Amino acid sequence: MASFTNNVPSLQGTNKPILSFWKIWNISFGFLGVQIGYSLQNANTSRILSAIGADPHHLSLFWLAAPLAGFFVQPIVGMSSDKTWTKLGRRIPFILGGSIVSALAMFFMPNSEHFATLLPPLLFGALMLLLMDTSFNVTMQPFRALVSDMLPETQRNKGYAIQSFLINAGAVVGSILPFFLTWIGVANEPKAGEKVAPTVIWAFYFGGGALLLSVLWTSFRTKEYPPDEYNKYNNIDSTEVVEKVSFITLLKNIPTTMMQLAVTQFFSWFSLFLMWVYTTQAIAQNIWHTLPTDSKSKEFNEAGNWTGVIFAAYSVFAAFYSLVLTPLADKFGRKNTYMLSLLAGGIGLMSIELITDKNWLFLPMVGVGIAWAAILALPYAILSSSLPARQTGVYMGIFNATITIPQIAAGLLGGLVLSVVGDKAINVIVLSGASMVVAGICAKLIIKTKE
Repeated sequence: MASFTNNVPSLQGTNKPILSFWKIWNISFGFLGVQIGYSLQNANTSRILSAIGADPHHLSLFWLAAPLAGFFVQPIVGMSSDKTWTKLGRRIPFILGGSIVSALAMFFMPNSEHFATLLPPLLFGALMLLLMDTSFNVTMQPFRALVSDMLPETQRNKGYAIQSFLINAGAVVGSILPFFLTWIGVANEPKAGEKVAPTVIWAFYFGGGALLLSVLWTSFRTKEYPPDEYNKYNNIDSTEVVEKVSFITLLKNIPTTMMQLAVTQFFSWFSLFLMWVYTTQAIAQNIWHTLPTDSKSKEFNEAGNWTGVIFAAYSVFAAFYSLVLTPLADKFGRKNTYMLSLLAGGIGLMSIELITDKNWLFLPMVGVGIAWAAILALPYAILSSSLPARQTGVYMGIFNATITIPQIAAGLLGGLVLSVVGDKAINVIVLSGASMVVAGICAKLIIKTKE
């Protein structure tokens, strides 16, 4: 593979081309499938692990697979994709490779009980979760950098908003799949002698296939700029001998904007992690009045399906909000839009405790969807303009630590928090909302950037 220091003439000062809507769409289309898979995981991991024997107090520890994978993998992938080039490009090979592995893990995880001759089902499921999350992270990080690589500054709000829309469209499909399969007649309770409901198993099969197909679309419909064009568009003198920069040096030179964003990111992602882990248990207790340990009961599995439905709902609201996110950010500023969006999410989460009818759960999901759309787009739009062109990928990877560290903290503390609040998962959701409100306040007070 060739590095980006090839000896080609320098053509500095040329702006990146303005891309059409459909070219921007194709750049991020693969994220649609990635998010179908990711949302299936978010809505059903606790359900699967509970079914194959996990204690509710230990669920958050299993969920540590995702942030731990992201913490280590994304900076490595970012640095590697910054420095290499293939016939497919520099970001797309990682996107394609990660999607293949994650799809395979999706096929295996809901069938963990059938591999008992190799490993205990719970251990096999945990390993598939780790593999799935690692490969999701290999795929996701280059998608973020690809938008920054391909679009001029004037189109980045639009680029990340389109990416946010596709992410949320995928989340709708992934979240609602088990409920839809139940509606068309697939069994939603495990067969005699089995542990995982067929609706979950078939949903994961569909998700893995959709992931592969959508990523193939992006891979073959997006042509990345070759080294000489990339250097030209980013004012890089390609004849200059580039000194090798150590990872430690990169850490020492982290842009101030990234450090400011990190505070808001901590509280917003701490909130999201608790929501993903404990929503099924919370509504199973609060609305279906069943114990979270009773994972094979009809009521618990109905709560699991409904978790997917309301997660799909917040993704629908997020997708629509993504459509107006660009004009709102352009008019009121990225920071103010970010703050108000996070406050809406926090209020929505805290209000769930007051709800005893499952249909009213759609109302707080409006706020959660608004926050989710903003979290997916605005931090990256704010950050991208402060990153050096040569190290966009690695800094996007390092920025992922602002997502993974709060999730690791939530994973380590989740069981303790559940015990402190009297083993009532609904109280954990209230705490999640409070954390999101703090994130909104921090967005206003700490982030200092030109709009």
